[in-house]
Amino acid sequence: MATSGSTNFELDVSDYIEEAFERCGLEVRTGYDLKTAKRSLNLMLADWANRGLNQWTIKQRSITMVQGDGEYDLGTDVIDVLSVVVRRDSTDYALERLSRSDYITIPNKTTQGRPNQFFLDRQLTPNLKIWPLPDNSTDVIYYDALTRMDDADTFVNTMDIPFRFYPCLAAGLSYYLSLKRAPQRTQLLKAVYEEEFQRAAEEDRDRASFNVAPKYDYYGAR
Repeated sequence: MATSGSTNFELDVSDYIEEAFERCGLEVRTGYDLKTAKRSLNLMLADWANRGLNQWTIKQRSITMVQGDGEYDLGTDVIDVLSVVVRRDSTDYALERLSRSDYITIPNKTTQGRPNQFFLDRQLTPNLKIWPLPDNSTDVIYYDALTRMDDADTFVNTMDIPFRFYPCLAAGLSYYLSLKRAPQRTQLLKAVYEEEFQRAAEEDRDRASFNVAPKYDYYGAR
């Protein structure tokens, strides 16, 4: 028997809403049903940003340095910055991340040189602060940014997620809707959602090798 040969199955926003209502034992009947479900869907996507790293939302971006300028506004879609390098003469140099308290205690913030540290000020518009200040206008900063997923704007939109997260999104929206429409099913739907999310999150991980080695710097002669 022949298989379909098709791998383009995809749900749009209205499909997810219909699936979620069915899992709650309900039907979509009014325009308000669609509106309240879409609102819940967008709130759930915001929660996903808080739950951890979504690999498909990582974008590499760049900024050309300006001599003496150590602060650069990033896009409002940036949630966090994972890593930063400065490229000089075709060579990349990693920057060490500073905490807010570490950055504020730098004695001389006007020092210029090749940047080797950064602090991400996570305001509504995130601001990347680097130190030392750039000593030229030719170096380029490259950074991996964790960005927001696209909103569920219209009911015919497809969602900004890989197919392996389809079951998780459907389960999550069902749980969110049950809080408002089917509280008797909330516990069951929550359990299903958490299981689906854990399974998807465990698959959506960096598979690079990770090694831990002890440091013996403090075990020298006394």
